[in-house]
Amino acid sequence: MRRVLLVDDSAAIARQLRQIVEGSGRYTVAGHAKNGAEGIKLVTELAPDIVLLDLVMPVMDGLQMLRLLHQRHPEISVFVVSSVGAVAEKVSEALKLGARGVLSKPFEPETILRALDNEG
Repeated sequence: MRRVLLVDDSAAIARQLRQIVEGSGRYTVAGHAKNGAEGIKLVTELAPDIVLLDLVMPVMDGLQMLRLLHQRHPEISVFVVSSVGAVAEKVSEALKLGARGVLSKPFEPETILRALDNEG
């Protein structure tokens, strides 16, 4: 079963993503980080296959984490989780930095699972 790391400062969003990801029966949530710095630490500890990454977070934002993650672990697939309209330029930069795609809030479970399935 593929392992997913959630990196989002919102507990409510993380809960929603966990329900979608684990409810599929095809993935397990390896952990949840509240910012990019925690996310980098958990990537090292938990070795996830996929990271669902918010862009706007305290301490270390998603773009900073994505840069580090791409340098250290290019094999990990990263999907940006974002309200696209609010941070369109950051989303564009994230895609240039190697994010596989953008999962827009509010979430459609089918869209998220289809994106994850395509990484298999």
